[in-house]
Amino acid sequence: MKILVVHGPNLDRLGRREPGVYGSATLVDIDTRLVNLGGELGVEVTTFQSNWEGALIDRVHLAADEGVRGIVINPGGFTHTSVALRDALLAVALPFVEVHLSNVHAREPFRRRSYFSDVAVGVVCGFGAQSYELGLRGLLGCAALRES
Repeated sequence: MKILVVHGPNLDRLGRREPGVYGSATLVDIDTRLVNLGGELGVEVTTFQSNWEGALIDRVHLAADEGVRGIVINPGGFTHTSVALRDALLAVALPFVEVHLSNVHAREPFRRRSYFSDVAVGVVCGFGAQSYELGLRGLLGCAALRES
């Protein structure tokens, strides 16, 4: 089974960007842990990061054509702004989990609004880099993935 992990804007700066908020793990660290965890769980994990909304949308579309069965996504700043990325996820009709490193509900008010949460099979936030691992495990255990 193939799972895609999508990282939105500025996540390529992890480990250097506001470590008090986002932790010290780099994107390479997170991706390595996810690929290894996928191997342990018997799934193929592919990762993708872009700072460009269109590239993220194109990658989501491609996932459906590649036989990906589910997506773990951290939309980054697009969480609060991107109807287009939300629509791309809906268009491919793959179950997805929304993840965030920080607890977005304990931060600025604008971060509490997500264009993805209401259509995601689950949301994980506030556990740092482990949010991704929890999101992957949750996705693999959800009924929507087994039905897809």
